[in-house]
Amino acid sequence: QQAPQAAPTEDKSPKKVSLDNDPVQGNKNAKITMIEFSDYECPFCKRYFDQAYSQIKKDYVDTGKLKIVYRDLPLSFHQNAHKEAEAAECSREQGGDEMYFKFHDEVFKRTTSNGTGLALDQLPIIANELGINGQALQTCIDAGTYKAEVDKDIADAGAVGANGTPTFFIGKSQSSGTIIGTSLVGAQPFTAFQKLIDQELKK
Repeated sequence: QQAPQAAPTEDKSPKKVSLDNDPVQGNKNAKITMIEFSDYECPFCKRYFDQAYSQIKKDYVDTGKLKIVYRDLPLSFHQNAHKEAEAAECSREQGGDEMYFKFHDEVFKRTTSNGTGLALDQLPIIANELGINGQALQTCIDAGTYKAEVDKDIADAGAVGANGTPTFFIGKSQSSGTIIGTSLVGAQPFTAFQKLIDQELKK
């Protein structure tokens, strides 16, 4: 493997990206899909969550035009991120995709990000507050039930050139379980997402 360059040039060519079997927010039959590779302890992911996500959800997800597929890319130097990703999967086991995104939102609201911004002992507390079983969630985390699932997301991210967080791929929904997506990298403003989603909607 080559050593990473100081300023990598972003590859903007459309990529074939799998939805895998990851949680979906919004209308399953939405015309456009946005796959997000993210890290629960990444400050840029939190900034996206705080500044752009709610507007995307309001304008595109809640109106049935866009579905968001959340895939995990916990970075190795964010030491709690992998366990938080596993915990979110454990919440999904109890309450499906809707619960997954409730849990996702709470982690991003509460973390101060950058590695250990949310103590791992808070994860079962969040679960209990959301009305699922915190003890069962902790057992699921301790058993490493979803470690392989998170690791697969990391491998898939690398295969499509997503090596930083957050990285988004936006493209026309397909029945194949993949999209041909244009990438958007980093904590971009809402307008950057708006431009790409609107372009896809016009196709």
